[in-house]
Amino acid sequence: MNKLFALLTVAAAFTLQSCSNQGPNTNSGMATGALLGAGTGAIIGHQSGHTAEGALIGGAGGALIGGAYGKSQDQRQGY
Repeated sequence: MNKLFALLTVAAAFTLQSCSNQGPNTNSGMATGALLGAGTGAIIGHQSGHTAEGALIGGAGGALIGGAYGKSQDQRQGY
């Protein structure tokens, strides 16, 4: 059940994020950050027996950081 919830949460985040009216760097930053964060979180979480939770937390954190970085790049480029 936890893995299904995590998968649905990540899928919903990507779906909702793609509908937003952001600049191109914000969108790609969020997607890249979420993927890298989820992978890293899954690896770290696997070491403690919480792979799905680690992936979920890592993906959310990565999306936030990647989106913030992408937004700053968009603002610098005038989007």
